[in-house]
Amino acid sequence: MTQKHEYFTSRFGLIAAAIGMAIGAGNIWRFPRLAGQYGGSFLIPWIIFLFLWSIPLLIVEFSIGKQAKFGTIGAFCKAVGKKYTWMGWFVGFCTTAILFYYSVVCGWSLKYFVLSVSGELFTIDHQVYWDNYTASIYEPVFYHLVSVFLGAFIIYRGIVSGIEKFSKIIIPALFILLIIAAIKAVSLQGADVGLHYLFNIEPAQLCNYKIWLEALSQSAWSTGAGWGLLLTYAIYAGKDEKIVGNSFLVGIGNNIASIIAALAIIPTVFALSAGIESARQALDSGNQGLAFIAIPQLFSKMEAGIFFSTIFFLALFFAALSSLIAMIELAVRVLIDFGISRKKAVALISILTALFGAPSAASLNFFNNQDWVWGLGLLLSGFFFTFAVIKIGVEPFIKNWLKPGKGQSIFILIFKILFYFILPIEFIFMLGWWLIQSLQWYPETWWNPFETFSLGACLLQWTIIIITGLLFNKKFVKLLKINSNY
Repeated sequence: MTQKHEYFTSRFGLIAAAIGMAIGAGNIWRFPRLAGQYGGSFLIPWIIFLFLWSIPLLIVEFSIGKQAKFGTIGAFCKAVGKKYTWMGWFVGFCTTAILFYYSVVCGWSLKYFVLSVSGELFTIDHQVYWDNYTASIYEPVFYHLVSVFLGAFIIYRGIVSGIEKFSKIIIPALFILLIIAAIKAVSLQGADVGLHYLFNIEPAQLCNYKIWLEALSQSAWSTGAGWGLLLTYAIYAGKDEKIVGNSFLVGIGNNIASIIAALAIIPTVFALSAGIESARQALDSGNQGLAFIAIPQLFSKMEAGIFFSTIFFLALFFAALSSLIAMIELAVRVLIDFGISRKKAVALISILTALFGAPSAASLNFFNNQDWVWGLGLLLSGFFFTFAVIKIGVEPFIKNWLKPGKGQSIFILIFKILFYFILPIEFIFMLGWWLIQSLQWYPETWWNPFETFSLGACLLQWTIIIITGLLFNKKFVKLLKINSNY
């Protein structure tokens, strides 16, 4: 069954949607935390890996999506070969598994936005409130369901009336909110200490291997490279859309948003904390601790704190929601490729997200486990895109999938260096480092799949999904052939 194919009506709409896909909660809570932990030295490897990991993979995703006109499963089938269809299944499942708990993050942001608007945020003990809220089950599940409904409603309306229209409004609004928050932050008395800390580069820090691996991980997760999200949006790109140029805009736009978020948070933390050590402790309080405990505590000390906390949590909600709709669209597109209508696909994915996201809403330990397993799973997804280029061959990929026009020989040389050498090494070091850390966290029970951050949890869940993909590989190919223009 052939379904009507929509296209983004403007380049601005496509870029806004793609940047919205990339900008998420990680830009607003993880990047400032890492920049605060390592200082300005962190920015150097973070920028380097934008060009040595993220943008190359974004280019590959955009190329394959635009040419194949399939979601992740069909794209790997068509671009890499039928027997590698299971890789597209893993990529699609990994991002969908993240969707199941990312809606919870979206719900947290919405809840704290409501708290800010009402003024209740400044009448509570923030640590106690956060602990009670996340343990309450009913409220987190309710806001999780609201977030799923909002995301599904946008996707239900389609590419033009849904995703494009939403992105044209929300993404500029997100940048405006972050800029307002940043202007206020840098104007605070004592903010200069935070600014100096954010941009001060200590050469000795660059000898610390951890800063490089953290920067690589942040770039990989923050930009959405290797998630299959840009591949999905590229399906709806017009034939004249520039693959390389658009991919650069997405990566650079994501990093700019991260810098603005850091300007909004780090000077605020240093200006309102009781000394540098207190500021560092706040920045080192973890993603959730920084966003939902430390930041509200600091805003309560600020003049017009209610207004600026509202801006902060609205920006966080917009960032989370823009990524959420990209994840929903990825899952929906896979079902569309199998012949299911958009309306039915949206309904099915919404129900699955509501059901499978509920455990993460009800249990912070379950949430953390899924974030650990499938966050690392994204590194495998990135490697599968790297493998795709290696399997196709750099020269055939450039000529048949990327088609850059002038300068093909330069692209071929750069891609050979990147995909035959640099990206595989980055993958090995990045995945290996995180797994070794897990062994150190659980030296006695690293194998236990029920430990939150264990190696055993990753290996068990990854193995189940990979074996499922291998078993159903031929079935996927058959369904694509029957129900699509394969």
